[in-house]
Amino acid sequence: MTSLDEVDRRLLALLQDDASRSNQALAEAAGISPATALRRVRRLVDEGVIERQMALVSPAVLPDSLTAIVEITLDRQGAEHQAAFEARVRAEGAVQQCYRVASGPDFVLVLWVPGMTAYQALVQRLFTQDANVRNVRSFFSLQRTKFEPRIDLTSSSPPAP
Repeated sequence: MTSLDEVDRRLLALLQDDASRSNQALAEAAGISPATALRRVRRLVDEGVIERQMALVSPAVLPDSLTAIVEITLDRQGAEHQAAFEARVRAEGAVQQCYRVASGPDFVLVLWVPGMTAYQALVQRLFTQDANVRNVRSFFSLQRTKFEPRIDLTSSSPPAP
């Protein structure tokens, strides 16, 4: 992966705030030419720095929906068992995030489901029917205080001389 200079960091910060802006508006906000902005953004996409662009939909669209944070502990810890669990999780649309973690459970998942009935069906599909899932611990979000899926690029900047 390429190293990011100040122009790349400005472009990425602007795109994280609003990826829907036109190339012209992006270039103007970054203080560079439209051709430079286009070329740099394409490079950032090609190199995998920008994984994808998407719209964030408010969970308020479905007021009875649930966000659950779920800890999973597997019974067998072999790489093939972990890979099999990860494959099932990747295929499940309700799983928004999956992290393999250390010092506690094996995985932490963030789920979004339209309601408790959907959550129960998901638990049955992903956790109950799998003989390798030893423990499931779920926490339900009562209120979202902060949701900011951006990366702070200023913290990884080299210190000023």
